[in-house]
Amino acid sequence: MAFDSIMRFDGRFKDHILPDKIHILNVAFLVPQLRREFGGCAGNIAYNLRLLGDAGYPMATVGRDFAPYGEWMKAHGVPRDHIRVIDSEHTAQGFITTDLDNNQITAFHPGAMQHAHLNKVADAHGVTLGIIAPDGRDAMIQHAAQFAALGIPFIFDPGQQLPTFGGEELRDFIGQARWVAVNDYEWQLVQQKTGWGVAEITARVDALIVTLGAEGSIIHAGGRAHRIPSARPSAVVDPTGCGDAYRAGLIHGLLRGLDWETTGRIASLMGAIKIEARGTQNHRFGKAEFARRYEGSFGVALAL
Repeated sequence: MAFDSIMRFDGRFKDHILPDKIHILNVAFLVPQLRREFGGCAGNIAYNLRLLGDAGYPMATVGRDFAPYGEWMKAHGVPRDHIRVIDSEHTAQGFITTDLDNNQITAFHPGAMQHAHLNKVADAHGVTLGIIAPDGRDAMIQHAAQFAALGIPFIFDPGQQLPTFGGEELRDFIGQARWVAVNDYEWQLVQQKTGWGVAEITARVDALIVTLGAEGSIIHAGGRAHRIPSARPSAVVDPTGCGDAYRAGLIHGLLRGLDWETTGRIASLMGAIKIEARGTQNHRFGKAEFARRYEGSFGVALAL
């Protein structure tokens, strides 16, 4: 759970960062637009699951400044059962700057997230599926082991925390997970750190999902590479949180036992709907609208 300070740079980072001078990098970007939004992977995924009609329970540690976010969750029907307040800390905060090419530079203060290991998976009852998304490093390691010990299948989604893990730790995560989800850049890092490619990872998990931004995604499962096209957004406004929306779509399909093509397309459409709105939790849709847009994007009907 985090507060996101989202800024827009009306230029391109590449025009201000000289490749041969990155060892003495000292740049400043004028950002005339600034918004403070409710975010964090747990909150974003749970919010998107709520839109899809599912119950997602965020498990996270937050700080003494969390009250406005808690009220937002209550107003939008997102459960707060497993949110632990650490009074000595601020809630985690992300500072995200996006340029005209939708490239992003992010600074992140973990705050209360550093205490996330205090939460235990066993404290949540009736859980049928989990996701290990970016959180405190120790918490991710411990929660993965706890999911595995309890026999609860989970998605391993290392995200921004990927650089903090070594190859052996990543191999342990993958060995415990049922599914792995990464973007194309993270996928390159995973291969470098683990020494494993598609064959080695899919021998250990049911699916490896690699998102490719505007190029869609590839789901390696069942001995096949399912190529999922991107859905068409009405406008490209803000890419922040698109990955979390996509993962909510994955979870939705997994909960319902849908085939990978349908699951991937639902996930793709979730990302497209998110990118049309500023912030990570300001988009809305109803079931009929979602089905209409699904058919419009992919040429096939979605059974509600």
